[in-house]
Amino acid sequence: MSAPKPRILVSNDDGYFSEGLKALVEAVSPLGEVWVVAPDREQSAASHAISLHRPLRIKEVRERWYSVDGTPADSAYLAINHILKDARPTLMVSGINHGANLAEDVMYSGTVAAAMEGALLGVPAIAFSLVTRGQPFDFGPAARFARSLVQSALTRPLPPRMLLNVNIPNGVEPDGYVVTRLGRHTYGYNVVEKEDPRGRKYYWIGGSEYQHEDIPGSDCNAVFLDRRVSVTPLHFELTDHERLPDIKEWRLDGFQRHESDGA
Repeated sequence: MSAPKPRILVSNDDGYFSEGLKALVEAVSPLGEVWVVAPDREQSAASHAISLHRPLRIKEVRERWYSVDGTPADSAYLAINHILKDARPTLMVSGINHGANLAEDVMYSGTVAAAMEGALLGVPAIAFSLVTRGQPFDFGPAARFARSLVQSALTRPLPPRMLLNVNIPNGVEPDGYVVTRLGRHTYGYNVVEKEDPRGRKYYWIGGSEYQHEDIPGSDCNAVFLDRRVSVTPLHFELTDHERLPDIKEWRLDGFQRHESDGA
């Protein structure tokens, strides 16, 4: 009796109809039983928002393909805890995002947030993004890399909270891949002030002057300087251990500092 196929959950932040998601589904379909649960509209930069104050609606688009009128994190949560609750996914993949998710982008990215929600719920997850600004999207190389990475991941025992962030350069066939750390970059900090026809002011935030720091071993260097795929393992431990001793030296008037277990 043959072993059951691994169950692969696919989501994103660009919507269930996006070309990047379709390319990812096509790439991983030969590797297992694929289920799609994704937002019903674009949710770029939605970060890890989750809907607690309104009901959510799920629509079956076709067999094993669903849209959710919520955030990327909502989609992952509903997929794992409701749609697939009787047979949890072996692996979750998110993307292929229409744009980079490098460096600080992971704090804002809905693509990464969908994968992160999966990992938080105990399903190993990988987020895929195509790095392009103003170029036509060519998902072919990204999809081929995604298939190879997912195939490799499925051949080994995966830690339940594994989270990988993958960025693939656009417009070239990548010269291999690099396991990286997060870099540092900025798009600028512009705030554009405008006025609507009724005389009320409104604001657009977010700049377009991209620059990144030259940090050896970073995801930005791998993609922009070496033109290679960047694979960055992420985790959920946000404690700044280097600062702990300094903060312990602070003295607050009227309050005694106590030692915490293990800190």
